[in-house]
Amino acid sequence: PLPGRCAYFVERKKRFCKMIPAPGRRFCGEHGQQEEENDRKRIPCPLDPKHTVYEDQLQKHLKKCNSREKPKPVYFVQDINAGLKDVAEIPEKQVPISSLSKEELENLIIKLKKASNGLALRLKEQILSHQALEEALNDPKNGESAFKHLKQQASILGNMEKLHLLGPGRCFVEFGAGRGKLSHWVDVALQNVDNVQFLLVERATTRFKVDGKHKRRDAIFERLQVDIQHLCLKKVPILEKKKLPVVGIGKHLCGAATDLALRCLVESYTAWCDGENEEPAPKRSRTDKTEVSSNNSADNESNKDDCKPVAGIVIALCCHHKCDWTHYVGREFFKSVGLGPLEFHYFQRMSSWATCGMRETTSKASTSQESEDQAIDTEEHEQTFSKTESGSDTLQGILTVEERKEVGCLCKLLIDHGRIEYLQQRGYKAVLQYYTESAVSLENVLLTAVPSPSLIPEPTT
Repeated sequence: PLPGRCAYFVERKKRFCKMIPAPGRRFCGEHGQQEEENDRKRIPCPLDPKHTVYEDQLQKHLKKCNSREKPKPVYFVQDINAGLKDVAEIPEKQVPISSLSKEELENLIIKLKKASNGLALRLKEQILSHQALEEALNDPKNGESAFKHLKQQASILGNMEKLHLLGPGRCFVEFGAGRGKLSHWVDVALQNVDNVQFLLVERATTRFKVDGKHKRRDAIFERLQVDIQHLCLKKVPILEKKKLPVVGIGKHLCGAATDLALRCLVESYTAWCDGENEEPAPKRSRTDKTEVSSNNSADNESNKDDCKPVAGIVIALCCHHKCDWTHYVGREFFKSVGLGPLEFHYFQRMSSWATCGMRETTSKASTSQESEDQAIDTEEHEQTFSKTESGSDTLQGILTVEERKEVGCLCKLLIDHGRIEYLQQRGYKAVLQYYTESAVSLENVLLTAVPSPSLIPEPTT
């Protein structure tokens, strides 16, 4: 070897390594480790046997292993937003739709149509845009998929502006934030507004986040890596300190995540603002009527000036097939129309018929454009339905393609109406509307809610 260079002979290159070893060492860091491996034993990590570690470094490794149990953040409260705890309400055995007889399926559809009687079957269209995204929407560099997402984000911001939710003294909580693009555009729309904070809630680690694009120094961005089911907003330090009015937002918040987010906002956080500072019990014993009367009590009116509850909710809904009776906020509504957990199970599975693209392959109505739209939707909101699960073969001869789609839409509407009634009972003016065209996204329903006039908080300046 050359003087002062590594003494390891690289067989493949037929020469000695040219790296400079540490003082007093013969080999560089990499090759020195290879030489030592013969004398050291590697064992499976006790926390995760999928990887190994040197036995003499086990204790050191256990302190930094990614599989170790990390301390829970202060805002983690086990199952605070989970909802139902009584497992007796949940049927033990749930038969797949494909195993239902013709009569059983017909009876389910009769129940569905009876429960949907009186509901507005066609929602109002509220397709808006916002100047914050005007430049991006006109940028030819954006592909078709990006353009469709931008149109949805622009309409969500337009609806927020119409509800006067884009203003100062707010904390915007984006549920299921992913890369954080919706918060990014809200930040762009509020570039000249002071005292704005963002909380991005996402349970998984996310790559390619757009958090670094936020150039406003006065806007505070914070990520909360926690499942919405365990998120106690009142314990988030930034909210605990300032108690800002919260605006809950989300773009395509899948299935049960919507119910968890609604409960997180209108129960645990609002109750705290109303003066209930005690630790919320994981098992809720209060009835809905008690909660409603509590929200409308004279105490709330007297504390209104000090209370900064939820200023608004704007959530693009999707993936009703991922809803769960235990988390669903509209259980009382389902019971009021003679339905229970068993019907909910079938309706949430049948809701996929509205969007999962169960079209006859021989039908000329299926265009390449529709297939592309469906692919984009499936990519963002994975629909894990097998052919057997959806029952497409079983339903041939019972329901046509259009009838299946109609049933699926009714199921989605019924589930969403339960959410609307839940919000209305808690003093919110809640509405469902189409916020974009079905060609842009098959999941094109937006849920918006603002407090009744007597409960609207004044912005914090």
